[in-house]
Amino acid sequence: MDLGIRGKVALVCGASKGLGKQVAMALAREGAKVALCAREGSALEKAAREISERFEAEVWFLPTDLSRPEEARRFARGALERFGTAHILVNNAGGPPSSSFMELEEGEWLDAFYLNFMSAVILTKEVIPSMLEQGWGRIVNLTSVAVKQPIEGLILSNAVRAAVHGWAKSLSNELASRGILVNCVCTGFMRTERVENLAKDMAEAKGVDKEEIIGNWEAQIPMGRLGRPEELADLVVFLASERASYITGTSIAIDGGYCKGLL
Repeated sequence: MDLGIRGKVALVCGASKGLGKQVAMALAREGAKVALCAREGSALEKAAREISERFEAEVWFLPTDLSRPEEARRFARGALERFGTAHILVNNAGGPPSSSFMELEEGEWLDAFYLNFMSAVILTKEVIPSMLEQGWGRIVNLTSVAVKQPIEGLILSNAVRAAVHGWAKSLSNELASRGILVNCVCTGFMRTERVENLAKDMAEAKGVDKEEIIGNWEAQIPMGRLGRPEELADLVVFLASERASYITGTSIAIDGGYCKGLL
């Protein structure tokens, strides 16, 4: 299937590893030009080189701390200067740390807000003018199944990521008639470094083995396993494509059936 994104410009955040890297690779495989950002400069450069060589893609990258508004703006503006426009934006920032409510200080709430909410707002505001000018755009926000079914120990993520969905739904209504589609992907438990580290932290807190934590998660997933990053990437690329032309304002879970609610 031709997804209709060959030659389009995609900005992908958190692209040095894990889900973001897989999304960037999948977009490049479909012929998109990709602008990448992540905190770790050396890992980001390695990912950019791999994507460029493997898919013969045009790649630009910039080390960026998305929790800092000025750095988020610099990435978006740098990508626009490099490619001249933006067609696709994939908002993806690593989740805040696990914690219980009483352990958290006020500053940690603000850190989570800037990392997961304001980064998406700032980047989106930077690219929308180009999308409006060309009458075509796709904004895909990677969040978490925590917005549908809160996850134990992730109170920061449970709260802040839900705000992203309220903002995205409102934004989708504003932009739908202008050819710009806005959707959220609710990421389930995927075999990524972040999920491995989360399992490790929870295991240490409970005094058990990490694999016991992962096993407990898998037992709650009807498919009986954690997801693969490339499975999520395929969904994101479809939502970012021409073929998803009548999908906007949605929050789609990719979780192997983990969420038990109807919607």
